[in-house]
Amino acid sequence: MTDTWRHEDGGPRRRSCVAGARLALQPGESLKSTSRAVMVATMVVLASTDEVFLLCHTGGDDAVSWIERIDPVTLEALSASEKLPGGPAWPGGLAVHDNGDLHVVFGNHAHRLNRQLQLRASRELPRRRPYNSFVTLPDGHLVAKDFSGSRPGAEASEPFPATQLVVLEPERLAVVATLDLPEASIARLSADGDDVYVVGTTALWRARWNGASLELDQRHATYRQLEGQGFGWDAVIADGSAWFLDNGEGTHRFAGTLRGVGVATAPLHLVRVRLDDFRVSLTEICGLAGGVVANPPVVDDQRKIVVGFDSGNGVLAGFTYDDVAVRPLWSYPQNHGSHMLWYADSGELVSAHHDVERGVEQVVVRDITTGAEKARVDTASPIQSVVFPACGTRRDFYWCSMLAVSRVSVS
Repeated sequence: MTDTWRHEDGGPRRRSCVAGARLALQPGESLKSTSRAVMVATMVVLASTDEVFLLCHTGGDDAVSWIERIDPVTLEALSASEKLPGGPAWPGGLAVHDNGDLHVVFGNHAHRLNRQLQLRASRELPRRRPYNSFVTLPDGHLVAKDFSGSRPGAEASEPFPATQLVVLEPERLAVVATLDLPEASIARLSADGDDVYVVGTTALWRARWNGASLELDQRHATYRQLEGQGFGWDAVIADGSAWFLDNGEGTHRFAGTLRGVGVATAPLHLVRVRLDDFRVSLTEICGLAGGVVANPPVVDDQRKIVVGFDSGNGVLAGFTYDDVAVRPLWSYPQNHGSHMLWYADSGELVSAHHDVERGVEQVVVRDITTGAEKARVDTASPIQSVVFPACGTRRDFYWCSMLAVSRVSVS
């Protein structure tokens, strides 16, 4: 049975897949893309096969968000919520809760809506900063965090002010707990059960939810160890490790592409943190200076393969791993910037390539073991995506960018 894509990255562990999802391209088959222009399309979630919801927002320091229910095939807007109070703009998050309703965190506000897109609860969050999405815990509580890094038109410098975790109950969105961290965090949260993981600007931190409060683990993993190395982004929790990419500073200079906007002088790394003892290992993606990312790798824990990228230098790279080491497997020039997808059964990786010369973003399907290309197709986006795709239920997936939403299906 196929699970529906109810959370960004497929769930709080950010594994970029859901059980039973199928693409399985065969010889003679290709990809077909249907696109629709949309203002700042951030992500799609599916409450059921026929209930597909799209999160959008405006920009600036007083931005608003809204949700559309869209036709799962044509992408036509079937209905839309009211404009939801937001705040300082940064891509937020949307999820389908176990209670059947939708939760949104954007700007410094959280909202709960029913599936008819009627507003049921709203909450202004404690700080006047962007809250970059949330994770949902097994008991239904939501955990969000603010961030204080650079945004377009609002450049900041390190050390950034420290972040605060905030726990919301899912019905009225009341704040039931907070936890101040020792440092800033630009990355989105990840969680595995009641353990919440935070990639700070120098270290990986873990906090445990006990049903009433968050307790910070006294241990942490300092991953920022080299001169010229930048801070990390979202972590994938898989195979007893947290996996993420560093050198995240510079993304606020995005102007349709992340190519060439990196500021780090050290090469960009795939970071692995063992969660039993917080050991850290760093593996270079391509060995070049000026690397930058805004998103996480993909970890195929069945095949023991992890795929990372360097958006600043236009490289997509696969690695094999075991308990001892992470080793290069394949590498291709590719201008990828967004979150990725992978299909567990077929071993297919879905990424993107921003064709600068033609001014169009393509989606690319590769064999995750060899890196060999299986298919690619143009979307209608003239800019590089730096946001979230989603697996569909009809041998299809949804691809969002700041200017378009696309459905890509097997033809």
